[in-house]
Amino acid sequence: MIFDSAAFSDEVIRVFCENRLDPLLDGDKTACLSAFAARLVETNEKFNLTAVTDPKEIAFKHFADCAALIPLLPRNGKILDVGCGAGFPSVVLAILRPDLSVTALDATEKKVRFVSECASSLGLANLSTAVGRAETLAAPGNALRESFDAVTARAVAPLRILSELCLPFVSVGGVFLAMKGQAAERETEEAKTAIPMLGGKLREIVSGTLSDGGTETVTRAVAVVDKIRHTPPEYPRAYARIVKKPL
Repeated sequence: MIFDSAAFSDEVIRVFCENRLDPLLDGDKTACLSAFAARLVETNEKFNLTAVTDPKEIAFKHFADCAALIPLLPRNGKILDVGCGAGFPSVVLAILRPDLSVTALDATEKKVRFVSECASSLGLANLSTAVGRAETLAAPGNALRESFDAVTARAVAPLRILSELCLPFVSVGGVFLAMKGQAAERETEEAKTAIPMLGGKLREIVSGTLSDGGTETVTRAVAVVDKIRHTPPEYPRAYARIVKKPL
């Protein structure tokens, strides 16, 4: 696929304006998003990173969706993206919010390598990576445990499972932001036991609709969970047990 950087930049600006996200952009950030998209499309032809490969859909379903998370993030915060995949939201956050220190975590080495290469090629000094399983890296005694101001996760697992994987990374006083869609209310209800057991308290569900400016809209919701006390040392459990017997 021949990637048209100028056309993509125009599409990013159009979609961001449509969803009132344009204050997040400037010329350099738009160019950086375009370079990231070009690298994503090119690399995706070699191995599967994302099912969304049309440039217009990348601008809408990936970039605008991730950008909508930004108002919920603390200034100068230390951020962890659990299950970063191809860099959503981690790379987008690092581009649009240079004040943030973002770590992208995934268990799949090739995905982490891709994000690391993007950080290098795009000059994102505020983006680092970690490869490994969340339940291992969040275990007691690990340096990453309870060390982040905010932890994000997008389309990784149901919230009651995701909470056990993510809340142990959040420092007390920090926040866990679970990016969900139409299932947010149901998943939050299912996680009402797990969240307090892990030291969290549901603050709110921030919901809204993103539009491509034409016929397509996407419902998005973010479960905002405050970390109000330390996670007990017995969590997180082994992944097989988390899945077999969710809290």
